[in-house]
Amino acid sequence: MDLEPTEIKAIITRMKRAHGHLGSVIRMLEEGSDCEAVLTQLAAVNKAIARSGYAIVATGLQQCLAESEDGLESVDVAKMEKLFLALA
Repeated sequence: MDLEPTEIKAIITRMKRAHGHLGSVIRMLEEGSDCEAVLTQLAAVNKAIARSGYAIVATGLQQCLAESEDGLESVDVAKMEKLFLALA
């Protein structure tokens, strides 16, 4: 599954944003911020990363299905299921 950068631009942007938020969480911990605020931000980072992973798998699945329709490649359902479960 080779993904083109143009196909995953939004995913890359989301992951960069999550990276920045993670830096904020680390700073909050270093500064002794309120536990609830830290956990709220950490949950947001976790959700952004998980959604990025699902978007990558969905993009790959879409690409595999398109290739399958052209007769170039068959969809490996077990492989796609394993990728989704890895994110759970």
